[in-house]
Amino acid sequence: MKNKKIIAGIFSLFTITAMNAQSKAHLDKKKPIEERITLLMKEMTLEEKVGQMNQYNGFWDVTGPAPKGGNAELKYEHLRKGWVGSMLTVRGVKEVRAVQKIAVEETRLGIPLIIGFDVIHGYKTLSPIPLAEAASWDMEAIKKSAQIAADEASASGINWTFGPNMDISRDARWGRVMEGAGEDPYLGSKVAVARVKGFQGDLKNNNNIAACAKHFAAYGFAEAGLDYNTVDISNSTLYNTVLPPFKAASEAGVRTMMNSFNILNGVPATGSSFLQRDILKGKWNFNGFVISDWASVREMITHGFAKDGAEAALKAVEAGSDMDMESHIYVAELAKLVKDKKVDIALVDDAVRRILRVKFELGLFDDPYKYCDEKREKAIIGNKSNNDGVLDMAKKSIVLLKNEGNLLPLKKTGQKIALIGALANDKTSPLGSWRIASDDNTAVSVLEGMQQYKGNQLTFEKGADLTVGATTFTAELVFNTTDTSGFEAAKKVASSADVVVMVLGEHGFQSGEGRSRTNLDLPGVQQQLLEEIYKVNKNIVLVLNNGRPLALPWAAEHIPTIVEAWHLGTQTGNAVAQVLYGDYNPSGKLPMSFPRNVGQCPIYYNHFSTGRPVDSDKNVFWSHYSDVEKTPLFAFGHGLSYTTFGYKNLKIDKVNPVKGETIKVSVEVTNTGNVDGKEVVQLYIRDISASLSRPVKELKGFELVSLKKGETKTISFSLTDAELGFYNNNGAYVVEPGKFKIFVGSSSTEVLEGELELK
Repeated sequence: MKNKKIIAGIFSLFTITAMNAQSKAHLDKKKPIEERITLLMKEMTLEEKVGQMNQYNGFWDVTGPAPKGGNAELKYEHLRKGWVGSMLTVRGVKEVRAVQKIAVEETRLGIPLIIGFDVIHGYKTLSPIPLAEAASWDMEAIKKSAQIAADEASASGINWTFGPNMDISRDARWGRVMEGAGEDPYLGSKVAVARVKGFQGDLKNNNNIAACAKHFAAYGFAEAGLDYNTVDISNSTLYNTVLPPFKAASEAGVRTMMNSFNILNGVPATGSSFLQRDILKGKWNFNGFVISDWASVREMITHGFAKDGAEAALKAVEAGSDMDMESHIYVAELAKLVKDKKVDIALVDDAVRRILRVKFELGLFDDPYKYCDEKREKAIIGNKSNNDGVLDMAKKSIVLLKNEGNLLPLKKTGQKIALIGALANDKTSPLGSWRIASDDNTAVSVLEGMQQYKGNQLTFEKGADLTVGATTFTAELVFNTTDTSGFEAAKKVASSADVVVMVLGEHGFQSGEGRSRTNLDLPGVQQQLLEEIYKVNKNIVLVLNNGRPLALPWAAEHIPTIVEAWHLGTQTGNAVAQVLYGDYNPSGKLPMSFPRNVGQCPIYYNHFSTGRPVDSDKNVFWSHYSDVEKTPLFAFGHGLSYTTFGYKNLKIDKVNPVKGETIKVSVEVTNTGNVDGKEVVQLYIRDISASLSRPVKELKGFELVSLKKGETKTISFSLTDAELGFYNNNGAYVVEPGKFKIFVGSSSTEVLEGELELK
């Protein structure tokens, strides 16, 4: 009997040892990732698989004692059971190590967490908002900006960002235009690829993080620019305008995508098989994973698309939504749905495989604490190199909209300069929206930047407060609409100045998620202040701080010089000052049209002709407004320099090409001014006649070129089927014969014109 017990014990020990060895087989680095995933999944229970599809928010203190009662305690319990695949908003090496330690060392299988965070335009050291970065048209600079953001975020323990946002939007009322690249799918696609590559690198190093293309899809077309609102667009718009940046990101290897809050064809994107399975995972063969937006699985109930949590879980997983962000729906409902044969386990397995694949690619199984180096955290965050990098990006993002009389650049000596506006001395607002890891009061103000130049007499007056009360990420802003008590002091210094620099615009929290506007003017008493200063001194340089295009017809008519400086991040003041004083010659171009008034919205350059585009019969029955021009105030692609550029000798090497041939388009560009500068040379096409109406212009190429004063360069572009075709209403890419107009110039409106006919 004793021998039998000994034998049984030995057999039991052998069995446990064998099981442990098997459960660790997925840690063998020599095995291919797909094999490692298969080995791990064989060891997982259904509940553990569903747990990988569950993401929890981590604002609670994860390094303190486990909470008792409430949602946080439930999350702790689930974390220790291995029922959490990812956490978001846990940041800092100490915090990340604490949750990763629970996942790796206290759960049955030790599957590491992927740690997500909204790294939208930097982590602690902030670059300009993404819309501003797009104004640089400089893909290497944008890529570098994303690398800086990834470097700092990864040093703080984060390995996944919920960016880039690649929502094309034509409506400045929508606050989230600040997160994207503007109105054009070609430019948007280039920016998307640059940011994905900047964030991700090759994913092997501890300074790379996984990127997330969002929001899939059509979120930027919310009706009336109202956030979270309904979307109702044509297939032509979907395939030709909305989807191209996402497709480009997928081809660039983006590892995750986030679905959007809106409905499309009456179906919430989170529950759309058409978007997630047919297009993304089907036609595009995307092998990363899809995460819902915050609680968007649960919100399908609110949409009226699901009757309860169980149906929401069923519809979301069937549609291809792999991970549930903060709905608590998958972890509550999905295992039971599988056991009840209402959800095929193959759908769960597919989602889990995708999630584990990204974790393996990030190297988390090989070193779960690769992002938890406190020495690196201290060395990287906020260092000089990163500040130098975001300063470079900020200067490249500035757009000179107008410069009549050459008020800029400012002289460096002998001038009396009045600096006016509350935003000129603001060290928080210029950081912009979506900067939850940064600290208030850390931006270089415009006042501080201009004070670095000692040769002039600089006097600052606020003029008026912009806001009253607290300004926080979660609160509605309250603007000063009555207090003009500071006007007289501002007028006094302006009246005796040679030049007045006025910094006006939006507060940093006036754009972003949930920040829709029905007016696009200067909020509060700023317009009144601008007009009062103009009465005493017309030599005004207006510096705009804003997160979206504004409607400023009075300023455009009266103010001689206007500088679009956006929300430029940590180094705002230094960037603005260096541009104002001419130490950096601005080269930015608008990525989004500026309307004359809000009634024009949505307004965009690549519109369709319509049947009555011009007044050929001199009567009222044509496409126009009766009270304002239908053209934008400042057009897409517009942007000036302290020098001038001349375009001539547009050449097209094949005017009768056949399908499949490459067409070379060239133009001579000359710096005709007195200083060196950079110019964004832009190529547009128009398909004159096609099976679907095509836009009046479509951007199909651009090049940022540096030219010394007096220098001429020949700039060449290649047109292929990839540029000449379009998607039909079934999503098929077609290239059709016919005539094409070719435009090359400095903006969407200032162009030379040629023509070819595709045979």
